[in-house]
Amino acid sequence: MHIVQVIVRCNSCSTPNRVPAARMGDKARCAACKTPLVPAALPIPVESSEDFDELVRAAPSPVLVDFWATWCGPCHAVAPQIEQLARERVGRLIVAKVDTDALPEVAERFGIRSIPTMILFRGGKEAKRVTGAMSADAVAAQLAI
Repeated sequence: MHIVQVIVRCNSCSTPNRVPAARMGDKARCAACKTPLVPAALPIPVESSEDFDELVRAAPSPVLVDFWATWCGPCHAVAPQIEQLARERVGRLIVAKVDTDALPEVAERFGIRSIPTMILFRGGKEAKRVTGAMSADAVAAQLAI
């Protein structure tokens, strides 16, 4: 079985590092500067549908996925709020971002018709979703995270 690895950028030196999704809760260090990589304190950009499936399926904690697009103004407005959630819940929540233009098959699979849409996955399955730009507190309250 092929293990898909998620690309996690180092918070210190920005070097991309590959980490198996199932080990996102383990201690890992940047290959370049040796700074701890996980738990990830920033949203993880998902680069393929395989990465998405592996992350959602194998992550040791709940995964909040922000479906967005580069041309979407509200998506850019909510991005700092999503980053805040990643920082505040480091170690308890994995936050990922899916660009709906880059991965339309993933967006289609989950019926994304409006962005930004945030979906919380628990145990590989969709638990809850919210749509629209809102504060980190509102996202957390509506998704019960």
